[in-house]
Amino acid sequence: MAIKTRLKVMVFLQFFIWGAWLVTLGSYMINTLHFSGVQVGMVYSSKGIAALIMPSLAGIIADRWIKANYLYGLCHLLGAVALYCAAQVEQPMVMFWVMLFNAMVYMPTIALSNAISYFCLEKHGYDTVKDFPPVRVYGTVGFIVAMWLISFGKIELSNMQLYLAAAVSLVLAVYSLTLPHCPTNNVKRSQSWVSILGLDAFVLFKQKRMAIFFLFAMLLGAALQITNTFGNPFLHDFALNPQYQDSFSVRYPSVLLSLSQISEVFFILTIPFFLRKYGIKQVMLISMAAWTLRFLFLAYGTPAGFGFVLLLLSMIVYGCAFDFFNISGAIFVEKEADHRIRASAQGLFMSMVNGVGAYVGAIVSGEVVDFFTQDGVKDWQSIWLVFSAYTLLLGIIFALTFSYQHRPEQAVGEMQKAH
Repeated sequence: MAIKTRLKVMVFLQFFIWGAWLVTLGSYMINTLHFSGVQVGMVYSSKGIAALIMPSLAGIIADRWIKANYLYGLCHLLGAVALYCAAQVEQPMVMFWVMLFNAMVYMPTIALSNAISYFCLEKHGYDTVKDFPPVRVYGTVGFIVAMWLISFGKIELSNMQLYLAAAVSLVLAVYSLTLPHCPTNNVKRSQSWVSILGLDAFVLFKQKRMAIFFLFAMLLGAALQITNTFGNPFLHDFALNPQYQDSFSVRYPSVLLSLSQISEVFFILTIPFFLRKYGIKQVMLISMAAWTLRFLFLAYGTPAGFGFVLLLLSMIVYGCAFDFFNISGAIFVEKEADHRIRASAQGLFMSMVNGVGAYVGAIVSGEVVDFFTQDGVKDWQSIWLVFSAYTLLLGIIFALTFSYQHRPEQAVGEMQKAH
């Protein structure tokens, strides 16, 4: 099997696992287990807590001691056990601790899948800027397929979503054993403990430009967590209005939300063009503008008439919002970091986005949702407008503080040398 095909299978299963529960677990906890907004935010914050440490730690281990594909498989095996246990939990604190363990073993696999992909592509003479996005897009396809299965299978409000994720995680753990071996680096005894432990990636913070980049990546990670946590419960709440009870948005909310991931498929393929043409600063600003529109459209969207058009537009701009900071950011870090610390640097990036950012996003969004909830009814318009204002402010500050001189001709030259 060609290396690109093998990597596509890997990322498909990688994000199928996430797609099976990430978007719908909030609705399951709110509607079936009757958790509050803060409790749901607390459970989702487990992903952020784990991502503060685990991706970087896994990157360090993969850089230094254990082959990345072996570590990748072990993490997914433990994740399968955690998801199986989570399906049987009904108490908020127990759910938090089980999902925290799951996050501790799942979050590193995102950075590890990137590191494995970059290594395999470079080993076979491919250019990561050009050839990684078409591989990564299969992760989005996997996420979409999982969401459709959950929605059309009528298990959005059931623990069956967790059992399905557990089964696929077990399959990926076995499949990882067939992936190419990613070599570790030989560490000399004379090296400092900072180098031996792989903490060299933190030297990137000494560069003002990289420090600012990581800071805003973290703040955008909060925006991503907000929509992952409460997008599905928002659509389910339209069922409270008799006018919308039989609408497509209420009957199959995950299918509607999956349009966001379908949009990702197309925007991922535009990343090489935008990075070469405009550079990382403009790409990040486009992402922030898209996030602002995403929340604004949700604020005024409804399941019928022009409101439904706004919901559709919200799903479309999500692809741009997500890809232009997440995928482009990973590529930017890959190009800026020394080759000896790439896995660690990818882990650091994921820690900032899915660690600090996700934790802050989960906790704060839960508080905002409960603040605008009276007698069990949520004022979703006010909630989304608050988040829209947040990303708009973020974009303005980023434009004023992040300095980056993009040279299109230099980027093209580097691409040509890579071939």
